[in-house]
Amino acid sequence: MAKRIGPAKIKQYSLEFKLKAVQLSNHPGVLIKDVADSLCVHPFMLSRWCKQVRDGELVGDPPPLEPQEAAELQRLREVEKKFKRLQMEHDLLKKAIRFASERKMKSSPSSRQTGKPSRSK
Repeated sequence: MAKRIGPAKIKQYSLEFKLKAVQLSNHPGVLIKDVADSLCVHPFMLSRWCKQVRDGELVGDPPPLEPQEAAELQRLREVEKKFKRLQMEHDLLKKAIRFASERKMKSSPSSRQTGKPSRSK
């Protein structure tokens, strides 16, 4: 593997981009993680931009927020919640099937004693 010579390249984001990202993350019902994922930015970076806006380090007029952007982020969050729930249900059903099949194998005729009468006292 080739070694990198020199400093690593760091992506520079415009002030407008940062302000828009912060504006999206401040919308009610929207998580920073979802905004960061949709903008291909690390959530920590977006959190830092939010702090910089609160502290007055990033100042400017954010571009107008289109309602469809915020609605899309909320919809994405709802779909992810439903997907996570379906995954949990799927895993639970797989475990139930495995449990039932193991139980069935233990009680199957082939695993019982071979027809010898039991001794009673």
